[in-house]
Amino acid sequence: MELVVHGGAGGVPDDPKQRQQVLDRAAAVGAETAEPLTAAVTTVRVLEADPRFNAGVGSAVQSDGIIRTDAGVMTGAGTTGAACSMPGVEHAAGVAQVVAEETPHVLVSGQQAVDIAEAFDIPTGVDLWSPATGERWAELPAPGDETREQLEFVREQFGGIDTVGAVATDGDGIAAVTSTGGRWCALAGRVGDVPQIGAGFYATEHAAASTTGAGEAIARFGLARRVVDAMENGDDPETATDRTIRGFGAETGAEAGVIAVDIDGRTGSAFNSDGMQTAAASRY
Repeated sequence: MELVVHGGAGGVPDDPKQRQQVLDRAAAVGAETAEPLTAAVTTVRVLEADPRFNAGVGSAVQSDGIIRTDAGVMTGAGTTGAACSMPGVEHAAGVAQVVAEETPHVLVSGQQAVDIAEAFDIPTGVDLWSPATGERWAELPAPGDETREQLEFVREQFGGIDTVGAVATDGDGIAAVTSTGGRWCALAGRVGDVPQIGAGFYATEHAAASTTGAGEAIARFGLARRVVDAMENGDDPETATDRTIRGFGAETGAEAGVIAVDIDGRTGSAFNSDGMQTAAASRY
């Protein structure tokens, strides 16, 4: 298994050493599993459980004071699933995997996605607030209850660009997984790039990519698919990620990062933000 994981593009974290240790552990745990999709989901599960990352516990808060999680998965064989707008669900990537493997759909949202989690024994009703998130939220002005009041609040407070993801291949199969708590103080119900196929994640039989960054810009640009398309057209993963991120920045003026792997086990990553921590593991 060749696996790469990212902890989100954004600013330089206050605790890079501790975050890197978690990323290294996540990659090592995921690489021990039997096939690429499970490897990537298992890797991401470690980050979803750690409040240092914007996924699962410690996710960003939306304008109504509720934390909602999103995730998407895809394999080179075409198995695809996503789940979004899930309050109280830490392991969003696991729900996306269930959607991919157990339903005829590619995206399920809101309470119905939470119901799927519960039906397949993925914990629901989880307290996703970390102490740091609670303190940060408490320092903000009250957003109000009406939509127009919350829109004004969002215009003033909306930000943040980090998320988590992993890509993996065993030489026969390949997969991409991305999971997030969204962007800070987004309008309640906002869905970003992460559960959108070709934006936050994408895979073909030859290549896979997981992205992170300014979700609206990533979705408009189709970042994950563009990286994979570049690899399909002959670029190695390093060239594809670097060239596409430079093009993304030039076209959108926004910040993002991406990791990628091809079926031969070659990997690449690139970002145009101040930082993006990654880890890799190989087990054959």
